[in-house]
Amino acid sequence: MLDFLSSKTPKILIIGDLMIDNYIYCDCNRASPEAPVLVMNSKKQEQRLGGAANVYANLKALGANVSALSVVGDDENGKFLKKELNGKILLEKGRISSLKTRILSQAQQILRLDNETVKDTKLENELLDEFYNLVKDSEAIILSDYGKGVLTDKVCKNVIKKANELKIPVLVDPKGKDYSKYKGASLLTPNKKEALEALKFSDLNGENLEKALIKLKKDFSLKYSMITLSEDGIAFLDDKVHIIPTKAREVFDVTGAGDSVISILAFCMALNLPMIKACELANKAAAVVVSKLGSATVSFEEIRKFERANFEDKIKNKEELASILKNRKNIVFTNGCFDILHFGHIQYLEKARTLGDLLVVGLNSDKSVKKLKGDKRPINSQFHRACLLASLYFVDFVVIFDEDTPYELIKALKPDILVKGADYTGKEVVGSDLVKKVELIKFEDGFSTTSLINKIINNDKNS
Repeated sequence: MLDFLSSKTPKILIIGDLMIDNYIYCDCNRASPEAPVLVMNSKKQEQRLGGAANVYANLKALGANVSALSVVGDDENGKFLKKELNGKILLEKGRISSLKTRILSQAQQILRLDNETVKDTKLENELLDEFYNLVKDSEAIILSDYGKGVLTDKVCKNVIKKANELKIPVLVDPKGKDYSKYKGASLLTPNKKEALEALKFSDLNGENLEKALIKLKKDFSLKYSMITLSEDGIAFLDDKVHIIPTKAREVFDVTGAGDSVISILAFCMALNLPMIKACELANKAAAVVVSKLGSATVSFEEIRKFERANFEDKIKNKEELASILKNRKNIVFTNGCFDILHFGHIQYLEKARTLGDLLVVGLNSDKSVKKLKGDKRPINSQFHRACLLASLYFVDFVVIFDEDTPYELIKALKPDILVKGADYTGKEVVGSDLVKKVELIKFEDGFSTTSLINKIINNDKNS
C-alpha cells in the first residue's frame, strides 16, 4: 500500500490559520540572583511552519500537490509565510501573524510566548473568491482551525457547500465547543478532550464512545465520525464502530501529531482508499511524529522504516496478548501453520482483517506442526514464520501456541470473530462455541504449502 501511495500526487487544498513555530534552545545552569527565576543562555534558534502551515508541510513531505489559502498579517512574519507556501496568502493590514516562541532547555519546554491577532478576518469575501478559483483543481480540502479567525462561520459554510456540490471531501481539524459551522463536512478529527466539550459527554468509556460517535455524525451530517483517542488510537464510525489501536513506541513530543493524522487521512481520501486503511496509516504517521521534537513532518519512507522496526513488537505470548486485547472490540482471530507464506495466505489474511478492527493470527509452534504434518515439517522455524506474518501491515498480532488446536488460546483471547478457510464448510470449527461469529473465506485456487514443497522437490529432481 505504501508503494502505491508514495507514487501518487493528489491535489489537496489546505485552508486555515498559518503560524510560525519559533524554537530557542538554551542552556540553563543557574538561578538569577535578581529574582527566583532561571537564567537561560541562548544557543540556537530555529523557525518551523506551524498550525495549518504544518499540515501543508506534512502534505508536501508525503508528496502531495498542495496549495494553501489563508489570511496573515501584513508584517515580516506574514511575508515569510507568503514566501514559503504555494497558494494564495492574503495580507491583512493591522493583523499580527501568529508567532509561537518556545524556550527549551535539554529538550524540555520551559516557556511559550505567543504574539498574534485572534479575531475574525476582515477579508472573508476575498478569501472565498480565491477559494472558488482554487477548488476546481482540488481532490481533497482540509480546514485546519486553530481559532485565530481565518475559518469564520461564513468561510466554513461556503467552503463545505461548494465542496459538496463538486463531491470533494472536506476534512476538518475543529476548534471550540460549537461545531455547527462544520456541518456537512466529510469528517472532523476532534481529540478526546475536544469531543467531550463539543458533545457535552462526561466520558468516552464503554458505550459512551459509540454514542458520542453516532451523535457527532448525526448532529453535524458527517460522512464519517471520528475521535482521536491519544494513546488508545483512533475511533471512527461508518456502518459500525472501529477502533484502530495506537502504534507509538516512544512518545517524545505530541506537538503536531494531529496535523500528521489529518494530512494522511486527506491524502488517502483524495485517492478513495478505504477509511480503515487510512486510519491505520495515520496511526503509524502519528507514531513517527511523536518521537520527534516540536512541529514535525512525516514521509512515507519514515513510515516504512517504522513498520520494519516495529513488526517484532507484534509477536506476543498468550498472557501479554490477553492483557492487550482486554478492552478491545471487533477482534478477528485465525490460525494455521503458515510454513511457507504464499499469495493464497496473503489474500486470505487481508480478507480476514476487513471483518473487524484487529487481526490476531494464532501460529502453530514447531512442536505442534511436527505433530500435525510429520517430522519433515516445518520448513521454517516458528520465529521466522512469526516474523513474516508480523511484517504484513494487515496482521496486528501473532501468537504462537503448542497445542494441536487453538481452543485454549481462543478461550484466553476472547476474539469476536473466528475465521477459517471455506474448506471447513459443513465441518465443526474449533472454538466456534467461544465467539460471536464464524466466517469462512475461500482460499485462492492453486496455492498451498504442500504443493509448493512438492514443486520444489520435483524441480530439484529434474535439474
